[in-house]
Amino acid sequence: MRSHSYDDILSGPRRRKVPEVPAEPGLVLEDPASGYCGALVKLEYGSAVLEDRHGNHRVFPLGPAAFLLEGKPVTLVPARQTATPARTMSASGSVRVEGLKARVARDSRIWVEGKHDAELVERVWGHDLRVEGVVVEALDGVDVLAERIAEFGTGPGRRLGVLVDHLVPGSKESRLVAAIDDENVLVTGHPYVDVWQAVKPASVGIRQWPSVPKGVEWKEGICTALGWGEPYEGWQRVLAGVSSFRDLETPLIGAVERLIDFVTDPEA
Repeated sequence: MRSHSYDDILSGPRRRKVPEVPAEPGLVLEDPASGYCGALVKLEYGSAVLEDRHGNHRVFPLGPAAFLLEGKPVTLVPARQTATPARTMSASGSVRVEGLKARVARDSRIWVEGKHDAELVERVWGHDLRVEGVVVEALDGVDVLAERIAEFGTGPGRRLGVLVDHLVPGSKESRLVAAIDDENVLVTGHPYVDVWQAVKPASVGIRQWPSVPKGVEWKEGICTALGWGEPYEGWQRVLAGVSSFRDLETPLIGAVERLIDFVTDPEA
């Protein structure tokens, strides 16, 4: 929920005390006026410097109830001087926010086709998604995408980002996506038959992904060709081979990054 009501806390005959919070570097804060969310870098000249997941900085003035912390108004006060913590990177390549408490979930969502897609996105972008308050949900296929979007009810501040497998000209998926006409929905995708293929072969210890004959279920064909057993066993091998964005093919990285930017756009 956005913060329109934070002013109410400071108004009325019985004002509730807004808690004061030490301005510790790394604290994830939201500016209620713009919706901008980022980790606190430092205080300077009566302002707070916040850094988003891309490493961009913005400066906001300090004041009573000037920021939201976990969805609630707080007043920042100077913290006792401590050594500046060393920066570490998340699996997606963004700056990791240590001691993170997940932001209150946005109304906007990211949808992916299935469980494996969701687990792979969580493995690489999970930290970023918690900073941004974005929930990823599995669709179990895109055949009913239009109906699901209608049920969800999009609008300003309630956007949908959808990640689709095998989004290439002439595919069934491309035809389904072409029918979607909603400015609050962004569909991106990758060219691979399944999200497994979006993992670099070297990351799972193979030279290349095998070709699967027509009429054979893709995951079963892959597991048979590689001697990986059942598909659930094969997926365990694939997921275990991914530790960061460097283990993924570029089309998938770009598709997910665009979705995160879309559903967290403060101008939406």
